[in-house]
Amino acid sequence: MIAWYTAARDDLRALFALAEDSPQRLEASIGEGQVLAATEDDQVVGYLQLIGAELHSMAVAEDRQGQGVGRALVQRAVAECRAGGMRTLTVATAAADVGNLRFYQRLGFRMLRIERDAFTPGDGYPDGLTVDGIPLRDRVWVTLTL
Repeated sequence: MIAWYTAARDDLRALFALAEDSPQRLEASIGEGQVLAATEDDQVVGYLQLIGAELHSMAVAEDRQGQGVGRALVQRAVAECRAGGMRTLTVATAAADVGNLRFYQRLGFRMLRIERDAFTPGDGYPDGLTVDGIPLRDRVWVTLTL
């Protein structure tokens, strides 16, 4: 089941940490926007954070990845944004994370822009981070026309 999450966001901190490698950026954003939560047997297995027309962050419990939870969260967010009169939904992800790029493109998102050197120690990202052996440096913004 997917519904708006109204309990304390701190209860989702472990999931938020799956999506954000910078403790500094996680702290700055965890309380912002609205959160959709996917639950099974009264347990949250995934979440999606919307801040305006931006899908700011999303994660699915590791043991539930690849089972359609993320897709369902995005589809619900799209429906909510459309119902709210939004015309586009935007998301940013690491250029190094080709799995995320593939995921969003399969859902119809298109490339918008690249933000070079977005993951720096100044933003709380440890030096030398990699995703599947690719250095974490640039952020890719993708958008979906609603």
